[in-house]
Amino acid sequence: MTFAEERQLIADACRVLAARGLASGYLGHVSLRVDEDRLLVRCRGRQERGLAWTTAADVHLVTFDGGPGAVGELDGWTPPNELPLHSEVLRTRGDVDAVVHAHPPAVVAADLAGLRIRPIVGAYDMPGTKLAAGGVPVYPRGVLVRDRRLAGEMVTAMAGRPVVLLRGHGLTSAGTGVQEAVLNAIAVDQIAQLSLTVAAAGGTLVDLDAADMAELPDLGAGFNHGTAWRHELARLP
Repeated sequence: MTFAEERQLIADACRVLAARGLASGYLGHVSLRVDEDRLLVRCRGRQERGLAWTTAADVHLVTFDGGPGAVGELDGWTPPNELPLHSEVLRTRGDVDAVVHAHPPAVVAADLAGLRIRPIVGAYDMPGTKLAAGGVPVYPRGVLVRDRRLAGEMVTAMAGRPVVLLRGHGLTSAGTGVQEAVLNAIAVDQIAQLSLTVAAAGGTLVDLDAADMAELPDLGAGFNHGTAWRHELARLP
C-alpha cells in the first residue's frame, strides 16, 4: 500500500500547524498509526525547509522503533529524534491513532507563567472549553523526548487525556485521527493565548460557570471536526 491519501493528510496537518503558529519553524511532527507496529510520520530530508512547506514526499512509513516500514522508505530521510514520543503514545493508547507534537509559543509562555489551560470560554470555543474542563496535564520536564523511558514518563503524565503540555517545550496532542489531534492542539493554543491576554490586562481567569457549561451542546463530529478541518485547509496560503 502506498498510503497516498494518508501522507497528504499528514502533510496538510503540518502546514495547518505552521499557519496557526504552533510550529512555524522546522520543529514539530505529525504521525498516524497504520498497523500494530508501523506509523506514517513527517521526516526530515536533505532539503528540509520547515513545516509550512511540507509535502506528501516528506511523510514516510517507519516502524515504532524507527526503522524503515517498507523497502526504500528512509533512503535519504531521517525520522524525528522524538519518534518515541509518538510511538509510545500509540503503543499504550488504544483509543489513539494520530499524534501531534508542536511548539506553540503561547502554550509554553502560559505554562511558564503558571497559567493552567482552563475552561475560561464558553460558546466562543465549545470543543476547546470541554477539552480544558477535563484537564490538560503537564509533563514537568523540559527535555527532548528521545527514548522510551522519557516517552513513558510523558505518557504517564498525560494520564489518558487528549493533550499534555511539555514544560518549556510545547505540547503533545492525540486523537482518533489526524484532524482531531491537530484541532485539539489548536484549541489548547487558543485558550493559552486568551489566558495570556487576560493576565496581561490585569484580569483574573475564571472557569465557566457550571450551569453555562451544562448548556453547551455537542454539535457533532461533522461540525467540530469536518467543518473545522475544511476551514483550516481553506485558510492555508
